[in-house]
Amino acid sequence: MGSRVERFESPRWYWILAVWVGIGLFDATQTVVVMRAEGMHHYWTSLFFTQLFSWLPWTLATPAVFQFGYKFPMAQWKRASTWSVHLATCAAIGLISCAWVAMWEEWLNPWAIESGPSPFVQLSLRKFYSGMLGNIILYGLVLLVGHILASQRRFAMQQAETARLSEQLTKAQLNALRRQIEPHFLFNTLNAIAGLVREQRHEAAVTMIAQLSEFLRRVVNDSDRQQVSLAEELEFTRKYLEIQKARFADRLAFTVDVPADLMSAKVPSLILQPIVENAVKHGIAKRVQGGAIRIAVAHSNGTLTLHVYNDGPSLPADWEQATSGIGIQNVRTRLQGLYGNAFELKLCNRRGGVEASLSVPYIPVEPGLAPGPPDHGMVRIDVPPRRSDSEDVLLTANKEGRAE
Repeated sequence: MGSRVERFESPRWYWILAVWVGIGLFDATQTVVVMRAEGMHHYWTSLFFTQLFSWLPWTLATPAVFQFGYKFPMAQWKRASTWSVHLATCAAIGLISCAWVAMWEEWLNPWAIESGPSPFVQLSLRKFYSGMLGNIILYGLVLLVGHILASQRRFAMQQAETARLSEQLTKAQLNALRRQIEPHFLFNTLNAIAGLVREQRHEAAVTMIAQLSEFLRRVVNDSDRQQVSLAEELEFTRKYLEIQKARFADRLAFTVDVPADLMSAKVPSLILQPIVENAVKHGIAKRVQGGAIRIAVAHSNGTLTLHVYNDGPSLPADWEQATSGIGIQNVRTRLQGLYGNAFELKLCNRRGGVEASLSVPYIPVEPGLAPGPPDHGMVRIDVPPRRSDSEDVLLTANKEGRAE
């Protein structure tokens, strides 16, 4: 990996101009007002503009000071080159500034000196020596401001880099989840297809191959999407369960009950599949007679909660260990990357089975972007345990209540 080179960027010129004009106006106004209040007699207009324009050299030199401060930071104060550059720059700016002011004073005589101002060179040197300490302090303040601005830019860049790395990490975790899903799921599905072929159930085997192809196509197509609509995620989960149905035949039934107005909510891509797979593996597969899986979704107080229930064996006494499996742990890690601590994932025993519940912030998809059913009523997907191989999944939406 190549090292990332940070480039110096000077602040916008109009911000530099605005700051120095403000300083010049304050200095000129204060000088004129105070001297007039003390009863002094000067050429007030000339004095005001002389004091105002005296800051022009510092205005023009500020970007160069910032540049030198970046190339020769004061953190390297032990280096003679650092001191040499900054002292030389400070002296040059101070000398130019004093010569600039001396030129205006010699031309306009703003202090109303009867004999006139001193000669230009003498006046310039006198101002330079008398204002040396002030120039050093002013140069140091400009360096300090440049250091603060550079630190803010570096901090913003670090935050952006952290956000980018966090996004890459989340994508890597999603890809890791896919790599975890595909091998053993594909192995089990191919074994099931081989069993159907040996039993001469060719139509069922062809159907299962088509379903597997559609399932894997979805995995590939959504490789860069972190979140999808709930309708898409449920459709993907349905395809997965139909493949498992071909494997378990009459031993597996599943239903999905979701309010239609929640079908457009955003959920993490491929978040339900490992939870449902966990229910199939540790619930349905452990019962000779099989069982049923029920998926339900609810929305309350800005939180979307997905429930996955199976009527398989209850969790053992040390059921906490069930949440530390690779699949569930992967889900937790993905949710942590997407939502921080604003999620909840838990497994618990329910009467006659086990339920996994997942709560995430409710984020609706922008209107017009989410495909799906009506915006109210209830959507129900119901696949009973006994059906023929050619029977389609029932998917109905009743706007006035549950589908029949």
